[in-house]
Amino acid sequence: METRIIIKETSKEDLLNIMSLWNDGKVMSFVGYPLGLGMTLPKLIDWLTWAISKPYRCHYSIYQHEVGYCGETFYHVDGKHKTAALDIKLLPEAQGKGIAEYALRFAIEQAFFQGKGKRVYVDPHPDNVKAWNLYRKLGFISKPRPKYLEPWDTYLEITREDWENNRPNDGTKITLYSS
Repeated sequence: METRIIIKETSKEDLLNIMSLWNDGKVMSFVGYPLGLGMTLPKLIDWLTWAISKPYRCHYSIYQHEVGYCGETFYHVDGKHKTAALDIKLLPEAQGKGIAEYALRFAIEQAFFQGKGKRVYVDPHPDNVKAWNLYRKLGFISKPRPKYLEPWDTYLEITREDWENNRPNDGTKITLYSS
């Protein structure tokens, strides 16, 4: 049976799911919040306006038919440097099913083609082995962190040219879900 993954632009209807994700200490431990964020719905309603500011920034909610809500992915393009930050977080029950790879491929495509980025980057926690494996599989390589970014221990990037020349081509067409 085909695994159906739906990626949709986050809307108010997704906020309770995001609140649950962000308040989960297992999910948030690698970003420095082992007890979760303690997020509230009013804060998320305010956040949503910031999170979706196309074409340079967009947040997506990820669903899969067996799991339901799986998590989030996001891109934010720095217009001056044409560099996009990417993020992805999945609930534990959605991990290990290929969902993260599919969703991150989608976010990379959006950052390059909608957001007009020339490179995308991630900065995983040094101990997050699953994330490192995923990023390497998608072609990200470790490079010195650009000076215009806040200091952090890690920086992995892939350029648009390298992505176009080497992106995984398993025949899967990745498109944005619209109701």
